[in-house]
Amino acid sequence: MTTLPKLIDPYARAITYLRVSVTDRCDFRCVYCMSENMTFLPKKELLSLEELDRLCSAFISQGVRKLRITGGEPLVRKNIMTFFKSISRHIETGDLDELTLTTNGSQLKRYAADLVACGVKRVNISLDTLDAEKFAKITRWGRLAQVLEGVDAALAAGLKVKINTVALKDDNQDELYKMLSWCADLGLDLTFIEVMPMGDIGNEDRLDQYWSLKDLRTELTTRYTLSDLSETTGGPARYVRLEETGQKVGFITPMSHNFCESCNRVRLTCTGQLFQCLGQEDEVDLRQVLRAHETDTPLVEAIHAAIALKPKGHDFDYSRQKIAGEMTRHMSHTGG
Repeated sequence: MTTLPKLIDPYARAITYLRVSVTDRCDFRCVYCMSENMTFLPKKELLSLEELDRLCSAFISQGVRKLRITGGEPLVRKNIMTFFKSISRHIETGDLDELTLTTNGSQLKRYAADLVACGVKRVNISLDTLDAEKFAKITRWGRLAQVLEGVDAALAAGLKVKINTVALKDDNQDELYKMLSWCADLGLDLTFIEVMPMGDIGNEDRLDQYWSLKDLRTELTTRYTLSDLSETTGGPARYVRLEETGQKVGFITPMSHNFCESCNRVRLTCTGQLFQCLGQEDEVDLRQVLRAHETDTPLVEAIHAAIALKPKGHDFDYSRQKIAGEMTRHMSHTGG
């Protein structure tokens, strides 16, 4: 018997996917994500791990089937594995289909085995270059060797790994085929992402960074035969298979071709703000409801009211050599 979805937005989209930022902090300072000298939220404003569990569990009770943990860098949150161990009970009961996370890979050598023990089967690792010097430039604070060790640790622990690469004109355009070859050798899926206008990033220029995935895909066709795939992992990526290698490659294109018509997800920040759309400023404060009531009924009601306000789509646009739809908040606050 099929269970009917409980969370339906105004455009008849079932909301079954929750992305949760557990911290706005990160051990990197990627040039497209945050400024080098960030002012982070006071710790007292963050939801406790117990509050994050309660909120996530409320969403799961209303039909969310996929939970992705993000940041910042989620694995730098103190005692974060206690959250994974607790929330994994929903995997064991069958109420949750998938528990996963997006990470920069810096802490995977330490935590990969523990994540597997909590029911995590796959992770997305953000990696934009295989050149150590360029990696240091893009991440400002990161070390490539540490991330590569994390990739190896994840694979050794039995995690399926997908690499997320932000397409950065002039930074990694020349590494397209190197990245593809490296992923093929290790059996990793690869998804390219267009840079999005999120937050003040200091001296970096969004238009200078932007490399349209339309152009990237056109470049791929000069060397490979691309076959469109109908499969989806529940997120915004569209996939192709490179017939010559059998690789699966994804494209997340919020700028050149938005993915809003099939959006099934909402985002919860580490302070309990629910964003119904990554590319809109509207939000709903679930922390206030959570802390004002000991029972979950008002919280569930607030979740349904928030989903009823979900917009049709975002307003991101880089056309005519200007940026439209730019968000004031950083990606690290909302969660990727």
